[in-house]
Amino acid sequence: MWKQFLTKLPKKSSASGKGDHGSGSSPGRNATGNGGTIQRTSSCPSAGPARPVSSVKRMSSAVFPSSVVAGIEPLVSFKDVPNGEKQNLFVSKVSLCCVVFDFSDPNKNSAEKDFKRQALVDLMEYVDSASSRFTETMVAACCRMFTINLFRVFPPNYRSGSSGGGEGEEEEPMFDPAWPHLHLVYDLLLKFIGSSSLDTKVGKKYFDHTFIVKLLELFDSEDPRERDCLKTILHRIYGKFMVHRPFIRKAVTNIFYHFVFETDRHNGIAELLEVFGSVISGFALPLKEEHKIFLWRVLIPLHKPKSVGLYLQQLTYCVTQFVEKEPKLASSVILGLLRYWPITNSQKEVMFLSEIEEVLEAANTVEFQKCMVPLFRRIAQCINSSHFQVTHIDPHLF
Repeated sequence: MWKQFLTKLPKKSSASGKGDHGSGSSPGRNATGNGGTIQRTSSCPSAGPARPVSSVKRMSSAVFPSSVVAGIEPLVSFKDVPNGEKQNLFVSKVSLCCVVFDFSDPNKNSAEKDFKRQALVDLMEYVDSASSRFTETMVAACCRMFTINLFRVFPPNYRSGSSGGGEGEEEEPMFDPAWPHLHLVYDLLLKFIGSSSLDTKVGKKYFDHTFIVKLLELFDSEDPRERDCLKTILHRIYGKFMVHRPFIRKAVTNIFYHFVFETDRHNGIAELLEVFGSVISGFALPLKEEHKIFLWRVLIPLHKPKSVGLYLQQLTYCVTQFVEKEPKLASSVILGLLRYWPITNSQKEVMFLSEIEEVLEAANTVEFQKCMVPLFRRIAQCINSSHFQVTHIDPHLF
């Protein structure tokens, strides 16, 4: 379809005037887009420079029907249309970006990919500079485009075995060949959600529970760059749409349950815990019973999997946040850790001892006395361990 459109471009002589105008303005926009003026978020690693688009002419209505693109040429620059038409041009560019390409072959559809890349860059610049509210049509079009581009089924994981739990046993990351394109879509999503032009009442209708569930499924991506972007976007959605907060907590809890009690395999546990570390730090006092249940039924059991070393830092932060907010939780946390104490894995024992130390620093004497008998029994067993790191108990711990 794209090749047919490209072969037809020179034949549209009736629109040559407007086409030449688009061609003249497009290289300038590309030069700007490929330079340092495109703003990137620190959470979404940027890719290499875009391939310049040359001789951009009017798009064929056979490829993008006027009913879809609001009757406006999607490759026209925002600065070349009057203010009254910019919202329609926005929808037109978003509709163009709904076409998905195969990035496994970098030479396939290279010109079309450049068209789409430039449209994404234009959309980001518009969102950055938007001074008026996004209309519901604009929000609906964007939500549809994000759904088409981002939500996908990951290929089966053919890696053998699971991590053994050591911090040095993390597998080599796998990088998605489509990332140079995907990171632009993620950047646009982050800017769009965070924009003051997005009305919360309108946005919550389209960035709904279904969208959130699909977004959370992407945390199982094997590309760490994608997971890094997702955690920032999830945190932004959690902060923007207060009405969705209980659902997000419940949905993430279900992911943790599925990981701990069924699969013992998930790529994004560390990133999800990092988001929740920030969420927990914002909990008001006294803590709600719902939040304490999350500590006892989710965070403590997360110490069970063999791969705990891959996310222990984030998990320990979440646990200590609870203890710092309510020191009386320290005894139940320590007893929970003793319940999941590793018997045959010395590396995990060292990790548990380190976490116990951090919890005790935030505990008071009363809570320590509640758990000191079983704790000292475990410490005695550690001293008799054949592993030298386990036997090395910090004398200042108590």
